[in-house]
Amino acid sequence: MSEFKKLPQIDKILKCPEFKDKISSFVTEIARDEIEFQRAQISLGKPCAEFEKIIKNILKRYEKFQRSSLQKVINATGVIVHTNLGRSVIDQEILNRAKDIICSYSNLEYSLDKGARSNRYDYVGSLLANLFGFEDAIVVNNNASAVFLVLNTFAKNGEAIISRGELVEIGGGFRVPEVMLNSGAILKEIGTTNKTNIDDYKSAIGENSKMILKVHRSNFDIVGFSKEVDMSELSNLARKHDILDYYDLGSGYIGSLPYGLEHKEISLASLAKNGVSLVSFSGDKLFGSVQCGIILGKKELVEKLKKNQLLRMLRVDKVIISILSESVKAYINREFELITTLKYLYKSIDELKELANKINENLKSPLKVVDTKTFVGGGTMPNKAIPSVALALSGDANFNELKFRKKNVIGRIENGEFLLDLRSVLDSDLKELIEAINEIGEANE
Repeated sequence: MSEFKKLPQIDKILKCPEFKDKISSFVTEIARDEIEFQRAQISLGKPCAEFEKIIKNILKRYEKFQRSSLQKVINATGVIVHTNLGRSVIDQEILNRAKDIICSYSNLEYSLDKGARSNRYDYVGSLLANLFGFEDAIVVNNNASAVFLVLNTFAKNGEAIISRGELVEIGGGFRVPEVMLNSGAILKEIGTTNKTNIDDYKSAIGENSKMILKVHRSNFDIVGFSKEVDMSELSNLARKHDILDYYDLGSGYIGSLPYGLEHKEISLASLAKNGVSLVSFSGDKLFGSVQCGIILGKKELVEKLKKNQLLRMLRVDKVIISILSESVKAYINREFELITTLKYLYKSIDELKELANKINENLKSPLKVVDTKTFVGGGTMPNKAIPSVALALSGDANFNELKFRKKNVIGRIENGEFLLDLRSVLDSDLKELIEAINEIGEANE
């Protein structure tokens, strides 16, 4: 019998029980590739693989494809706002409260009072303004979009004055100079990398100046011989010269922060009190909600942002608005336990040690409990460590990291040990984490 005739038909492969719950179009594509591979092997004089082997090859390739899909993971890195792991986690109760709107038709752009078209930002904008003490607010799809929209609206073909020490690049290649260029704003650099003073700003203001822009250095620090100008000073200077002052804060919070962090991060309340014209930040960083860019400021300025035609390309949908609104209401109603980011940031060392002991009580081979330090993450407060507690595994750290990653448990390596940092482990994930540790332990025996 010819080896080519042993090649199975695609239809026969698709009928195998192994592919019953798989995405048929992808199985078909992978199966065709596998058959072509086998055909090429036969052409080289090699025998056709057994049917069972072909099925295993297809399954293996399908599973590799599935690994790239969005999946739940257990975050044991200790980094609460982990950009690679989805940043802030939304509490189930917040999602439940937003569910009816998300899963139904809604008055997204319809006024129930007037029976006519309305603006999708009115309600959530009022909530945000009320929470933070600004006149108005608008929401776009991320903070990069917020920066672009503000610059394009108020500084197109005009100069935006910015310190050289704030011409930052953050994750994903987001560079402030390039964003400014693409927005139509003219970059006017002042000061030096490490020192910029108020006189540098004063000297830079000219007839084509439209804005003083301050950018928060989200993912690095300048320490030692350095100086920067407080935003309140810049706001006062901008008002004297009738130009706009705008702060790209990056990560905003309301209330207080534990472990002395509030003394290292500018609060939105202080910016509102000092009369800053416009400020923007990410919704899924310290604020602990969905990915979006929140722009707060004076009502007349927000109205101009709403009229920019680019807003239609940058707007958020009903899912984002619904969840964000519920997060804001939770803040207003002081339901802070529903803001997952804050909940885990505020966990005390005693709570984390109690958690470590609880996990060990359910392990066949208890792990070493270690004191460690971690970071908030997401470009928030770089180099500002917070205390944490972790479980340390013995043996090869890289091999342990791989074994846990295969079970969707993401930890970190520190001082040659693989750690499961409990600062970022959700309460709802404890059972799965314990099972994963026990299963890996058994496999190593």
